[in-house]
Amino acid sequence: MFTGIVERTLRVAAVADGPKFRRLTIAGDWNDLRDGESIAVNGVCLTVAEIGDELVGFDVIKETLDRTNLGLLVNGDEVHVERSLRVGDRIDGHFVLGHVDGRATIVNQKATTEEWRTVLEAPEDLARFLAPKGSVALDGISLTIASLNGNRFEVALIPTTLKLTTIGRKHVGWPCNFEADILTKSVVNYLERRDR
Repeated sequence: MFTGIVERTLRVAAVADGPKFRRLTIAGDWNDLRDGESIAVNGVCLTVAEIGDELVGFDVIKETLDRTNLGLLVNGDEVHVERSLRVGDRIDGHFVLGHVDGRATIVNQKATTEEWRTVLEAPEDLARFLAPKGSVALDGISLTIASLNGNRFEVALIPTTLKLTTIGRKHVGWPCNFEADILTKSVVNYLERRDR
């Protein structure tokens, strides 16, 4: 489990396709990292498969490549990374599982003197999990939905978020990894099952 507070951005060092998975290697020095540890990469929970000299390798299966933007990554791309929560850690964002629901596409980016706003379009079947002022994770960033219109929603980005993440540099059309808030999903799923 994660919080959606990006620890840092790192660069993709290599992408290699194997017969059953894609090996995604990220450059970065991690202290006390272990094989099998869970790391969120652009909001996707991945398992450490290999640790090298300032390199960490992850095996990504087809299901994950199809559902997320990890299949679009090439050498040199920046990704958000966050280590999993440990007992006693602060929860500054919201509960993020790293189980991405799909992709939300950036349809507009606009800057004002106070903030940066990004408008995204979620898949129609996921719109029921969006709530005004609710939480959402986009490429692993915990954000609040500022406004909502059907399956289109807007998030406001503060300067700190723009500085510490890549979302402000993404272009219109970029498919952000989208994970709806687990609490909202649980309530909606319960009500849908109850009303059947």
